[in-house]
Amino acid sequence: MSSHAREGAEVHFLVFSASLRTESLNTRLAALAANVLESHGGHVHRAFMRDFDAPSFNGDDQARDGYPSGAVEFRRQLERCDAFVISAPEYNASMPGHLKNAIDWVSRFSPQPLNERHGLLMSASPSMSGGNRGLWALRIPFEHLGARIYPDMFSLAQADQAFDNQGRLANEELNRRFDHNIEAFMSLVEASVHYPCAKKAWVEFLGEQPALSSDRVE
Repeated sequence: MSSHAREGAEVHFLVFSASLRTESLNTRLAALAANVLESHGGHVHRAFMRDFDAPSFNGDDQARDGYPSGAVEFRRQLERCDAFVISAPEYNASMPGHLKNAIDWVSRFSPQPLNERHGLLMSASPSMSGGNRGLWALRIPFEHLGARIYPDMFSLAQADQAFDNQGRLANEELNRRFDHNIEAFMSLVEASVHYPCAKKAWVEFLGEQPALSSDRVE
């Protein structure tokens, strides 16, 4: 049985927005995802990016002072869950720097908590692209660290006009697509948790041989 599997029926999901702004569109989309997960029986652990915020990663700081509290909390939340759902804004056609910094910090722990963890990536933006370019950039560090990122990412375009007064998506077709995406992701995670396959090895080769100084996947 996988180290991430739990006995019983519950499947646990960490859900948070990668925006530091309290009233951001991505925070609203993350809240909607959490509600849909709960409506379909998922056990949701809600968090905020400020919980995981940390100084810029510096190996000298780590050697001298250890891990900052934000990195410790990020690891704790990941390890208590089977999967994570992140709604991330797009910064200059890429991911937010503070989210990449949190990933870099948490990658230093051993065992590394992103390995084999399922993830669903979402974005919301007033633009027509919906922040999708940032999600493609965000996939790279997560997948390099062994996270199993769900193929169908969700990007909400013109998000400043997309929500109704109840926090749902005003467009019914979008609502159906969003709910279907969440349900399909939940089914995949539940199958992985309760019907796991043995994993013999994971090898990441991007032009250099894995070594203690560069390997992040145990």
